[in-house]
Amino acid sequence: MLKIYNTLTRNLDEFKSIDAGKVKMYVCGPTVYNHIHIGNARPIVVFDMVHRYLRYLEYDVTFVQNFTDIDDKIIIKASEEGVSFKELAEKYIVKYFEDTKELNILEEKNLHPKATEYISQMESFVQKLIKKGHAYEIRGDVYFDVESFKEYGTLSDQKIDELQIGVRKELMDGKKSPADFALWKSAKEGEPFWSTSFGKGRPGWHLECSVMGRELLGEVFDIHGGGIDLVFPHHENEIAQSHCFSGRPPVNYWMHNGFLKIEGEKMSKSLKNFTLLKDVNKEFEGSVIRLFFLQSHYRKPIDFSRTELEMTKASLERIRNSYARIKSVAQRSDILESEFDDQLLSALESSKKEFEEGMNADFNTAIANGAIFQLIKTVNQILDISKERVSNKLILQIKEFLLATLEGIFALKLERCDIIENNSTSFIEYLVNLRYQVKMEKNYALSDNIRIFLLEQGIEIRDSKEGSTWKKISQ
Repeated sequence: MLKIYNTLTRNLDEFKSIDAGKVKMYVCGPTVYNHIHIGNARPIVVFDMVHRYLRYLEYDVTFVQNFTDIDDKIIIKASEEGVSFKELAEKYIVKYFEDTKELNILEEKNLHPKATEYISQMESFVQKLIKKGHAYEIRGDVYFDVESFKEYGTLSDQKIDELQIGVRKELMDGKKSPADFALWKSAKEGEPFWSTSFGKGRPGWHLECSVMGRELLGEVFDIHGGGIDLVFPHHENEIAQSHCFSGRPPVNYWMHNGFLKIEGEKMSKSLKNFTLLKDVNKEFEGSVIRLFFLQSHYRKPIDFSRTELEMTKASLERIRNSYARIKSVAQRSDILESEFDDQLLSALESSKKEFEEGMNADFNTAIANGAIFQLIKTVNQILDISKERVSNKLILQIKEFLLATLEGIFALKLERCDIIENNSTSFIEYLVNLRYQVKMEKNYALSDNIRIFLLEQGIEIRDSKEGSTWKKISQ
């Protein structure tokens, strides 16, 4: 039985989908004005894992992750770069997929709506809120009347008169309360705009997600996810406007992952303590980054450091070495049973049970990961004693279980791309020399790509004034 910690109820709630066998899920995506940082990558990996586990449980999942392609930050950055907001947004949407490619995200059925594709629906949404008395206009701006929704503050567990209003606390002339938030913003001079019944302007951030979620998943859907920083005001405001629009709560389960921290502080662009994902990708492969996130429970704050990633890399190598050994034994066909069958079967069944119990307890990947490591440890011990003369059938079942969990749910690549299988010295030296040459020509992008490729094959390059040397890393 799957249970999810629901931010709205502050309880572990038994998961029951609205439609049997189907799950409708929305996750807040990035505002596309820059490359994403490693902190942005955590919800991407976490909710991809949730998506994959729901599929493992045989749910048909509709997964939506939006792009906010119109926003103050986008307008400012576009002006700085001398391009249109649309050009800037499109550029960083492309960069988003380039940066996340190594994370092995399950993309083939995902929906990625852009805010600017739903402007007419947003206008209709706001018009209805005005008509119902939940919103009001001030000189082309439209605000949501927080006092008109008595449940406001439930998600973040705050009372209206005690709310943390945020940066803009001033009471505008005509604005009923500092807590009232913008549904529609009138265009300033030189800003992009759309012509509506409210005049020229653009949508507010909170409005965008409510409308896209409703249009693609329906009036009420199963799961809404995002980082813990989105609880207030973003998701609180989504609930208010969507509930007032339809008269119903828009989402049954609200999920939020914990912060990624550096030296105890939240990682963010505003604090200027962030590391871009694309830079981490240059040194660590996507499977290392995924395992780094998934070896902890998704709601727990975690600290990011190179040391932690190095430790995670070592853990992944142990997994891969064990998997290669298991795969080799599973390919044999000469041993149908052995004296270790009962012990192997018990280890496999225990791991399956603990893995699913962990995942069903609010996607506790820390417990699930521990179950996998215990199975691998037991199997290695048995293979050491038996000199790998064990039942092919059971070893094959263990291999399939590792594929279903570590590759299927955690999305780790268990096998390296071992093109350099036999340590072909001439081929390695050709690539090392080619890299040195292009580096001297200041083609640093190609130089880095060759270095990363060789590192993935277990080849480490060392540069000096005389040239480059290499050595095989012990696995």
